[in-house]
Amino acid sequence: VQLVESGGGLVQAGGSLRLSCTASGMILSVFTGDSLGWYRQAPGSERELVATFINGAAINYADSVKGRFTITRDNNRRRIYLQMNSLKPEDTAVYYCYSGARQLWGQGTQVTVSS
Repeated sequence: VQLVESGGGLVQAGGSLRLSCTASGMILSVFTGDSLGWYRQAPGSERELVATFINGAAINYADSVKGRFTITRDNNRRRIYLQMNSLKPEDTAVYYCYSGARQLWGQGTQVTVSS
C-alpha cells in the first residue's frame, strides 16, 4: 500500500486549494473503515492533525481549520480529499496523508500561502 498526495502549491491568502490522497493497493473493505486523515507540519513545528475520518465515518477537524477546510472521500477511487478555502499564511506547511489501519504516511505535499 502506498499513499500518494497531490494538489499542493502556492496560493495567495484568501485563496483555495484541493489536496488529494490516493491509497493505491488498499482493498475496499480496509479503505472504507480506515481512519484516514490529513496532517501538516510547518518548519520548526511538530506535525499536527488537520482533519481525519474516524473509523471511516465520523470526522474530526482541528479548531484552526473548522469552517474553512473540508475532508471528503471517494471509496471507489480509494481517495480522500482536503478542500481548503480562505487560506491563511499560517496554513503554510507540508501536508501529509495518513492511514490509521496501515500506520502509513504519504510523502507530503507543500502548501504555501502568501500574504
